[in-house]
Amino acid sequence: MAAISLEKVTKVYPNGFEAVHELELDVADGEFMVLVGPSGCGKTTALRMVAGLEEISGGTLRIGGRVVNDVPSKDRDIAMVFQNYALYPHMTVAANIAFALKLRRTPKDDIRRKVTETVKLLGLTEWIDRKPGQLSGGQRQRVAMGRAIVREPSVFLMDEPLSNLDAKLRVQMRAEVARIQRRLGVATLYVTHDQVEAMTMGDRVAVLSAGVLQQCASPQELYDSPKNLFVAGFMGSPAMNLFEATIGEAASSVLIGGQRIGLPARLHASRPALRGYAGRSVVVGIRPEDLPLLVTDGAAADPQPSTFEGDVDLVEALGSELLVHFTSDAQTVEVGGTNDDDAAGLSEGALTRGGGGVARVDARARILAGSRIRFNLDPARLHFFDAATGHAIAD
Repeated sequence: MAAISLEKVTKVYPNGFEAVHELELDVADGEFMVLVGPSGCGKTTALRMVAGLEEISGGTLRIGGRVVNDVPSKDRDIAMVFQNYALYPHMTVAANIAFALKLRRTPKDDIRRKVTETVKLLGLTEWIDRKPGQLSGGQRQRVAMGRAIVREPSVFLMDEPLSNLDAKLRVQMRAEVARIQRRLGVATLYVTHDQVEAMTMGDRVAVLSAGVLQQCASPQELYDSPKNLFVAGFMGSPAMNLFEATIGEAASSVLIGGQRIGLPARLHASRPALRGYAGRSVVVGIRPEDLPLLVTDGAAADPQPSTFEGDVDLVEALGSELLVHFTSDAQTVEVGGTNDDDAAGLSEGALTRGGGGVARVDARARILAGSRIRFNLDPARLHFFDAATGHAIAD
């Protein structure tokens, strides 16, 4: 039985705006589920409906198998960690964590024991007598988590709890939150707009766009096999390169701008649906790491069937790697979501002239802005999408 079950859950505001459209999602007991998407996609609204802070317009919400559509928030056996921590500034760490237990009239010995166990779990023993103003951002975040943990709920809800932290501390706290959740084994629904955070923390990740669930899968499956253009373009940093293309006759090649890439028979064996797109427009996706450097020079060499060329605009040195921004003769595709089932299709104005792209290459490669660059493509690593619907051409 799922700890949280949303069955066609919908939220429509009085002005007619539909923030969430028939959301279907199950969070198993002990699972860490991440809701991710751009600002305004409905992820926080969905979380607030689970928390009982927003009324549900349609559908059924179950927590622990019990329908809770009309159950008050305090009776849902949940604990929520907010973005702004919501700590009491005049109380110590111990008092903040113990507050909910005192409201429940929990015996003092039990409160003392639970608070001691919780601060030890969170590494806060040294600061137990300090007040929030005397703590760092990461310490305050752990106190907020402690206040949720001590209640021993059946479900944790977390609304962008790390967004107020600096970049280094966010990385540290990502691992900390995931470690604590796995140790406690409590079903967790976690909201973030940061897809790196989603990929590194979630057992599964649910991607939303304009209130519509686009795909729910493991982080690796989302990355390797996105179901549509929106997921392909959203998951990954840097994002997947998306180019307008045409499948050649007999589907033996694909034309990206003026560059023809051969499609071997082994690719057709794994993606037989490609044959049905012969002579048709598609969108081709290429992950930045799937553009390994072949050669850079000013001389024109005969391009091989598996090479892709471009002119270097900018090189970003990150120490461990280089991000090479380049321009090709293809048309790039920018995708924005709408709240219909074809949210990931190409809308008017989605194609932009000039094929800006980015490649992830070895840090020791010598690449200069303004040079001509060639990449060695493996056709098996290409992603293909229907240009009209945006759906992946997978099999």
